[in-house]
Amino acid sequence: MQRHLIGIIIAILCLPLPARALTLEGNLVQGGMAIGKTDPGATVVYQGKSVRVSPEGLFVIGFARDAALASEIELHASSGTVEKHPVHIEKRTYRIQRIDGLPPRKVSPSPEDLERIYADIALVKKVRKKDEPRTDFAQTFIWPVTGRISGVYGSQRILNGKPKRPHYGVDIAAPTGTPVKAPADGVVSMAHEDMFYSGGTLIVDHGHGISTVYMHLHKILVKEGHPVGQGDVIAQVGATGRVTGPHLHWGMNWFETRLDPSLLVPPMPKAPPK
Repeated sequence: MQRHLIGIIIAILCLPLPARALTLEGNLVQGGMAIGKTDPGATVVYQGKSVRVSPEGLFVIGFARDAALASEIELHASSGTVEKHPVHIEKRTYRIQRIDGLPPRKVSPSPEDLERIYADIALVKKVRKKDEPRTDFAQTFIWPVTGRISGVYGSQRILNGKPKRPHYGVDIAAPTGTPVKAPADGVVSMAHEDMFYSGGTLIVDHGHGISTVYMHLHKILVKEGHPVGQGDVIAQVGATGRVTGPHLHWGMNWFETRLDPSLLVPPMPKAPPK
């Protein structure tokens, strides 16, 4: 997938404000993540919510799958003055993906299954509310697994002939037991052996509301609360939950906003010749 590397630099040169500049760089596209920089002590507001700013002036925002193409960032100075900076992102076109051969129970759950599903959702939502001060998200990410990409972010899914919600992540086909590596530094915020849809599920927090999720795992090798370093083996690829074969589902969030992790990494490396 083509990466959108767009930078916006907005400088306010003539106003005697503590917050005199704002930069925003990254993937300014639906599903993308952008990293901003402003003067330390400034307050950043996006979509009506205050965004964490590090002591160095670093912050991050994310754009949903169908985010509006025009929005704005409010920059609040300690003096009380507010500057409004426009943000423009690119629109994306998404694929239609058909998947057949799934167990009927995984496509149309029973009332008992729905109770379990709702409990899974509540747990994940709680984890994704974390707003830790770490800035691990500013690293250049790496692929957690090398393999054939079998599913892409944003695609509309039709399961066993029934239209379902979009696919919010990247699927990478690989044999069961293949090591899964941490794409960036972080702290394990959830490790669950068996969720209804996602099976073995792991979430790593990268700070400021950015987290990555790893689903359908055969084995989880880290514990909740433990720090991980980029490249550390954290799990093994599996075929648990709602799947038709072994693969890793790799997702990314900015709080509840689903992002496309493939925008943060280079093209998938080619498999070495056998």
